[in-house]
Amino acid sequence: MNWNEVLRLPTTLLVILTGVVLLLALVQLLAARQHVRQRRHIAAAGHSLLLVVFLLLAAFLGGIAMSLRGYRFLGEEAPVAQIDARILSPQRWALTVTWPDGATRKMMLAGDDFQVDAIVLKWKLPAMLAGLPPLYRLDRISGRYDDASQETTSPRTVIDFSQAGADDLFDLKKQMPRWFPEVDTVFGSAAFLPLVDGGRYSVSLMRTGALVARPDDATAQRMGQPFGG
Repeated sequence: MNWNEVLRLPTTLLVILTGVVLLLALVQLLAARQHVRQRRHIAAAGHSLLLVVFLLLAAFLGGIAMSLRGYRFLGEEAPVAQIDARILSPQRWALTVTWPDGATRKMMLAGDDFQVDAIVLKWKLPAMLAGLPPLYRLDRISGRYDDASQETTSPRTVIDFSQAGADDLFDLKKQMPRWFPEVDTVFGSAAFLPLVDGGRYSVSLMRTGALVARPDDATAQRMGQPFGG
């Protein structure tokens, strides 16, 4: 079931209802003005009361519509990278990273898992509900060992993707926070998965700013076997 489609339907209906209620409010406003000109104060007061009711109802329906729209957006994901893995020797891997624009980069990695780290800039709730997506910068891809003690003794691999400069947006947020009033926070997000020979993984960014890594179906089946085999 596609929950984005399920949420989109009531959102559209609520927007239409909000428009209808606003039209009714406009009718009450025009009627109230007409009665005021005719010095029918009781009738004018009645239409004014209905005007307030319709405006409150429109605000309520519009608020629900925006909330549903926001939740639909929060569930959407933007592709970050595709990773293809090939084993060279136990705990040694050749990775090919493909970006959404088709560019690729090959690298060697040591460990049992790959880990992708990104720096994410998240907007405040009004801007986020309006549809403004979080910004991200891929920071690094590193190898990760299943045995924590092995992390201190075995070779570690870190591929740096950071290209921050003096005018980097994330650094400017830290240096001049007042210049970015709609920025909620800047934080790190990471995702990792076990490496298997011939594995293919997709990495995406959710509207919440969380990185998500997923294997394809064939890779998920191989992950049920001993890693590295």
